[in-house]
Order: sequence, then C-alpha cells, then structure tokens
Amino acid sequence: MIFIEYPKCSTCQKAKKWLDNNNIKYEKRDIKEQNPTEEELCKWYKLSGYPLKKFFNTSGLKYKELDLKNKLEDMTDDEKIKLLSSDGMLVKRPIIINGDKILLGFKEIEWEIIK
Repeated sequence: MIFIEYPKCSTCQKAKKWLDNNNIKYEKRDIKEQNPTEEELCKWYKLSGYPLKKFFNTSGLKYKELDLKNKLEDMTDDEKIKLLSSDGMLVKRPIIINGDKILLGFKEIEWEIIK
C-alpha cells in the first residue's frame, strides 16, 4: 500500500495517524518531492471511478492562483492529467493506492475498506 502525502498537510497527518492507529502498513511518498506521473494519474483515474476533477486540490493556493475553477471545464482530460503531473501541490491528497483501490482525501468511513 502506498500513502501519498504532503507532510505539512493536516488532513494527511490525520490520515497517517489513522493508518498507524489501525496498524496498517504503508509506504510513504511525499507528493511535492515525487509528483505523480501522467501514467500513474491515468491509471489511478481509471481504477478509482472518481471524476477527474476530484483529483484536483481545489482548496490549494496553486489551484486558486491558476484560476482552475474557471479553466478546468474547457480542458480535455489529457490536458488535466498533464497539468496535475506538473505539480504535486495541484493534486488532492492524501492518496492511498492499495492494489486496484484508490482513495482520495481522508474520510475515515471510506478508509474502513482498507483495514
């Protein structure tokens, strides 16, 4: 299981604490130091069942700076994936990758499936 985080993110810290408290083993990956690649994002998008917009960190400064709220609608999926892969801070976090299960953000009730 891979846990992709931004260590300074309070939601990521809560998620990590939950994983540790539930004795769930994981490999950490810092999203800022190791951006998800286009290939990874394509794969996760297809496996997750989430709309591609859900992969964006809509509360992040970078998202707001780039005015993506008004631009995403006119972008193709390929353009969105390319943009997401260009800067890890644009990507919603934390992310759990456990085989073919992908979880975005931290909602404890949703994460129960990985126990």
